Amino acid sequence: MRQQIRKLSTQWGGRFARARALVGDFRVDGRGNVAVICAVSAIPIVAAIGCVIDYSNAAMLRTKLQAAADAATLAAVSANSTLITTAKSMTTNGSVSGGSTAVLNFFNADLASTTGYTNPSSTAGVTKSGMVINATLSYTAQVPTFFLGVIGYKNIAISGGSTASYTLPTYIDFYLMLDVSGSMGFPSTTAEQTRLQGVNPDNNSLYPNGCTFACHFLAQGACPQSEQGQSNSANNPQPGQKMSAAGYIPNPSPGGYCQGYIVSRLGTTPATGNGPFLTNWSNTPVTYCQTPGTTACIQLRLDAVGYAVNQLLQTAAASEQVTNQFRVGLYPFIQYLYSYFPLTTSLSGSATNHSTINYAATQLATLLDSGQNSNLGSGGTHFENAFPSMNNLITSVGTGTSTSNTLPYVFLITDGSQDNQTQWSGNWSGSNSATTINTALCTTLKNRGITIAILYIPYEPIQNPTTFANSEDIYANNNIPNIPPALQACASPNFFYTANTPTDITNALITMFEQAVSTAHITN
Repeated sequence: MRQQIRKLSTQWGGRFARARALVGDFRVDGRGNVAVICAVSAIPIVAAIGCVIDYSNAAMLRTKLQAAADAATLAAVSANSTLITTAKSMTTNGSVSGGSTAVLNFFNADLASTTGYTNPSSTAGVTKSGMVINATLSYTAQVPTFFLGVIGYKNIAISGGSTASYTLPTYIDFYLMLDVSGSMGFPSTTAEQTRLQGVNPDNNSLYPNGCTFACHFLAQGACPQSEQGQSNSANNPQPGQKMSAAGYIPNPSPGGYCQGYIVSRLGTTPATGNGPFLTNWSNTPVTYCQTPGTTACIQLRLDAVGYAVNQLLQTAAASEQVTNQFRVGLYPFIQYLYSYFPLTTSLSGSATNHSTINYAATQLATLLDSGQNSNLGSGGTHFENAFPSMNNLITSVGTGTSTSNTLPYVFLITDGSQDNQTQWSGNWSGSNSATTINTALCTTLKNRGITIAILYIPYEPIQNPTTFANSEDIYANNNIPNIPPALQACASPNFFYTANTPTDITNALITMFEQAVSTAHITN
């Protein structure tokens, strides 16, 4: 018995030792935790994968709704949209009739075959603000979930919106109000003035250095000349003599014609080296002097203006967003305003085709006050007549939304000196005291909504002024400081420009046009 008890005790002791060893091994062995961790982690992993799937599905549906929204707003403001046509006819800002319905119909039609979302809601509108048409659309919807529903999220909300804009082309009328009075017949540069002084035979006893002002009238007796000039050859009179070569038709006996303009059309060449200039009396007179410094002609300020106007016409034609967006007309004035070339949409004609506004621009110098054009009158610069005439000429002031609702701009190109005298057939009347524009004339136009842009070509001080014509030269020179403030007050805000050289005139006129187009987009 005792032996059996010892045997059993040994067996159970061994078993207990092995059990204790197994428990110890189990306590320190971490290999079994992987299974436990995997089991515990399975639920969130599956949930995360489900989230990705549900959110990917929602994102895909939102992309489809966003694409439909973008397409709807873009369609609403496309150039061929009926909503744009409706907006053009509106005279005030606000909602475009039928805009909301049209945008929503397009949006819903685009999504007709798209499924997978519920509770859709969308709002849309089309509005006009100035020249800008805005189409907007916003939407919301819910996308049912599969996996997220297990943890209580039955739907994913999606939303978005789209905006598209269209800027209406602004239809603008440009009335070019062009000063063609005698002072605009000054040479365009100091060097050109020197050339004209060197060869002009007008009023030699009064202008010993040559006449550059009031040397342009064609009526006999306008200049106090009587004798024929002498020349050193058949075609070249000596500089500083009073008359042209004997027998030259523009100055037949007994004389009395002002030849400054004629000389400027014939050109000059130096007699010797840097010596005095000689008139090329045998030349064929030009009607357009495009650049200064050529031997063919002496460029006058009106020549430079004509070149600048032609560049403006080319710029306007190239800038049109739609056909017939811009109209330009040429309205020169001296005593009266003259519809030389009324408003036209044909801006890219040939400068050599007599029927085009481009050709008319090249011929502005031919309108210089000669005392022969009854449409313009003669003798001074009469803003007091020109501005009321322009005001009457512009019969309506539109907003620029169509060819029948145009926005008017007046471009005044002038040296700004007002002279109230008149002249016809050599007979003068009125005062020749140079003054400035009465700004009340400008206010009348601006109060109607007409923008006035002014290009001021500064009066070049007359060299060696004389007391001829009741001290006209002296009056003109003394008036120069008064001109810029008056013109600035006449111009609409930010529309006053100054140009001294022919290049400046061209650049300034194009800048005026570009600013007019830009401003019209913003404010109308």
